[in-house]
Amino acid sequence: MRRFDDPERFDVLPLLVATHGAIAEFAYDRRRLRPNVVVGGVTGLAERRWEGKILRVGGDRGPVIGVDDLRARCIMTTFDPDTLEQDVEVLRSIHRRFEGKFALDCAVLRGGDLAVGDKVELVDESWARLQ
Repeated sequence: MRRFDDPERFDVLPLLVATHGAIAEFAYDRRRLRPNVVVGGVTGLAERRWEGKILRVGGDRGPVIGVDDLRARCIMTTFDPDTLEQDVEVLRSIHRRFEGKFALDCAVLRGGDLAVGDKVELVDESWARLQ
């Protein structure tokens, strides 16, 4: 993982993080959310309280991720990733059940390698002051 500031990057911030718990609450194919990183071992909607905090991945030398805010979801969530068939109820459900926001807009504060199974630590420290 590395920081990518070129103008052709996509979306709001360069990294989207979701958790297994929130994806289970979502109850649709998680690919509709297009997360870059999925954090396991998190129950329910705990990620909704992570705004402004820091995630450290894989120990002291791993990546450090700044959690900005919850992502306002768009029409892209309504398209089935396999068939491209549209189901607008997906977005309606996100608005009804999650106030239109789901998963976390994040930024890479320190690059590094990460792998499936790496420990992710939530640091109760504001990343805004590190910018």
